[in-house]
Amino acid sequence: MWYTKAAEHGHAEAQFKVGRCYYFGLGTAKDAAQAVKWYRKAIEQGHAGAQNNLGWCYENGEGVTKDAAQAVMWYRKAAEQGYAKAQRNLGRCYRDGKGVAKDATQAATWFRKAVAQYRKAAEQGDADAQFNLGVCYENGEGVTKDAAQAATCFRKAAEQGDADAQNNLGWCYQYGEGVPKDTTQAVKWYRKAAEQGHAYAQDNLGVCYENGEGVTKDAAQAVMWYRKAAEQGYAKAQDHLGWCYEHGEGVEKDVMQAVEWYRKAAEQGHANAQNNLGVCYKNAKDDAQAVKWYRKAAEQGNAYAQNNLGDCYKNGEGVPKDTAQAVKWYRKAAEQGNANAQFSLGLCYQYGEGVLKDITQTVKWYRKAAEQGHACAQNNLGVCYMNGDGVPKDAAQAVEWYRKSAEQGNAKAQSNLGGCYSSGDGVMKDDEQAVYWLRKAAEQGDADAQRNLGAFWYRKSTEH
Repeated sequence: MWYTKAAEHGHAEAQFKVGRCYYFGLGTAKDAAQAVKWYRKAIEQGHAGAQNNLGWCYENGEGVTKDAAQAVMWYRKAAEQGYAKAQRNLGRCYRDGKGVAKDATQAATWFRKAVAQYRKAAEQGDADAQFNLGVCYENGEGVTKDAAQAATCFRKAAEQGDADAQNNLGWCYQYGEGVPKDTTQAVKWYRKAAEQGHAYAQDNLGVCYENGEGVTKDAAQAVMWYRKAAEQGYAKAQDHLGWCYEHGEGVEKDVMQAVEWYRKAAEQGHANAQNNLGVCYKNAKDDAQAVKWYRKAAEQGNAYAQNNLGDCYKNGEGVPKDTAQAVKWYRKAAEQGNANAQFSLGLCYQYGEGVLKDITQTVKWYRKAAEQGHACAQNNLGVCYMNGDGVPKDAAQAVEWYRKSAEQGNAKAQSNLGGCYSSGDGVMKDDEQAVYWLRKAAEQGDADAQRNLGAFWYRKSTEH
């Protein structure tokens, strides 16, 4: 209230602070457009912090139309006044080519300017400067990348109660970055930040509760912390909360609530939520909407969505059938290590769907998926070894891959492994093991196994 009164009387710092209150939802509803309005008022008086924050709004399309060039302009104005955060932001734009041509020399210049400012303030005990200097060390911006120095800077700020630093120090402990890995310490620092309302820390603490890292596993506590962060508009937490509702983890299963939270995150551009929303539409038999959301996520590089979009093209679901497009998306996902896509790409090469038949490529992609534990790929790789397709014929290798798949419950592999034990291909003949694996496959409805099991017993009955 007092900030507003001062702001209305033209006090630049108060105008800046009112803008921040609207941006972060401090004491008022979050409203990026109102934040921009007050930043502009402060800018009219040359306020460097407001110039930087308006640049941030332009960079991220918050309260204004996204415009990287405008972002750079405002960062530059603040940076030229010596505002360290703007100097770092301007350096980042030069490094990444956002709103300006990529220029490593310019990036380094602005990063160094920011570091000099942060270091000076940090040595005087300024917590915000200590935190930002830590970020520079973490990312190698203006200084040599040094995780230990980053953690030291974060600790100094965290011990003064800086929530950003507490969250980052928790991250360092969780992943052993610059400090020995210690999930209990990670939880301690996440909690300190989370209790101050820090959305990222609330989400991180939720993850710890969900996975039982540094705390006893507790899905209900995970949901509580996800909700706190999600209600602040944090997209990652909204996606996590949606997943909990979809799967009934820590909360009663509610697909409509899941969709609501996925949509909130998806509309902010969160790729994983876009894919998850696509899955919900797929399950609801709305293939066109599924494709829409898969595509949004896939174009951001989300491997799950790329694989799912590949499936849609392969099967003609929500889009006209197009095996070449299917291969395109499978390849993108496969090259990121997605096992399902690697298997599907292997199939495309095996049968010449969307690409020329190439059994060597088939084996390559089956192997990549199989080594990640993909049961169907393990079975198919076994078949390649048994038949000498794309690899030298090797029945023992075939048995090894059949077994890996069979132990995961793959009926085809169980049938194939049973057949090997029955015939003695790649393994010592063993009727007991043959029956064991054929029965497992037969009980899952595998017709080959049912026939072979019947033939086995018929043969046995006629031997006497």
